[in-house]
Amino acid sequence: MNQYNRRRVAVTGVAMSQFGKRPDVTLQDLGWPVVKQAIADSGFDRKQIEAVYCGSAYGGRLVGQRVLRPLGMLGIPVVNCENACSSGATAFREAWLAIANGVHDVVLVMGIDKLTSLGGGVLPGQPEDHEVAVGMSMPALYSMRARRYMHEHGVSVVDLARVAVKAHKHGALNPWAQLRKEVSLEQVLASRPVAEPFTLMHCCPTGDGASAVVLCAADRVAASGRKPVWVATSHLTSGKYTSGFRDMTTPEITIRGAAHAYEEAGVGPDDISVAEVHDAFTIAELLYYEAFGFCRPGEAVQLLQSGATSLGGRIPVNPSGGLLSKGHPVGATGIAQITEIVWQLRGEATGRQVEGAKVGLAHCTGGGISGLDHGACAINVFTR
Repeated sequence: MNQYNRRRVAVTGVAMSQFGKRPDVTLQDLGWPVVKQAIADSGFDRKQIEAVYCGSAYGGRLVGQRVLRPLGMLGIPVVNCENACSSGATAFREAWLAIANGVHDVVLVMGIDKLTSLGGGVLPGQPEDHEVAVGMSMPALYSMRARRYMHEHGVSVVDLARVAVKAHKHGALNPWAQLRKEVSLEQVLASRPVAEPFTLMHCCPTGDGASAVVLCAADRVAASGRKPVWVATSHLTSGKYTSGFRDMTTPEITIRGAAHAYEEAGVGPDDISVAEVHDAFTIAELLYYEAFGFCRPGEAVQLLQSGATSLGGRIPVNPSGGLLSKGHPVGATGIAQITEIVWQLRGEATGRQVEGAKVGLAHCTGGGISGLDHGACAINVFTR
């Protein structure tokens, strides 16, 4: 069944936990209240959920079953997905495909991770990967991208810091965000050094969190009694292996994924009302402005400084505060981005609402292994 004769799929329920460091809460106790809230928001009863897809990168085995057990929701198919930072968004795509292709009618998707269980520091890589073996980490990788972009386009450290200032300004308006205080340029620049040119506030915080959504086929929307948000497309791709030189300023996987997602959804950059992109580091947001066609290559800083990507601008990016302020509990991130987009398209993003939002985009990349821009990239497009 190709994309042109699939069934239409809607999101009718969303929920997420407060993101943050919650070391005293178990993974299942972090997750089951969010699942319960998403089902209540959807208008369906838990007994009407036909399958569950769960995304988690660090939760261990049988994460979905562990979260569902306190709710008495077992005995149905439960699919656990790991795809690094794209784990939750990958689970969403699998659920969308199952409904679109007639396998199920009503499905729940959750994303969850507890990064405090890792003890802090940067996320671990795979030791058999040769770049990891010689010291590569995600802050180091993105700092190289930043330095190269700065060299090629005359961008300053202050320009990068403005991304963090915007993120924290938006995050201060989001009750679910991990970091809810505005910061100044001076505070960003003076925070603890991490990897030149990054200080701590150029990097997303790790923490714990859960998020969930309920999807259904178009002919079940009326039964939910809820205002639907439609899935225009859910696109997933993996990185292409390149030996030797690769352009650090061109996120190949996102550029390729964006082109396919736009084509599948029948939209273009100018149609996007609001976007949630994977801003794990400040430079990433600038690179993704260009990858999604919101501006031409080399013009990301000008777009940022114009106010176009801030609330009230032409194309608000990360009104939730993004990973830089909302936080990044890996498996939960992709579903949390989708939750934000659904709230925006429903007109329910109190305090940070993008007025008149009609088309929303959520973008989540996953992990780094040698020779690949990223291991995975999930792009979901929604319409009201």
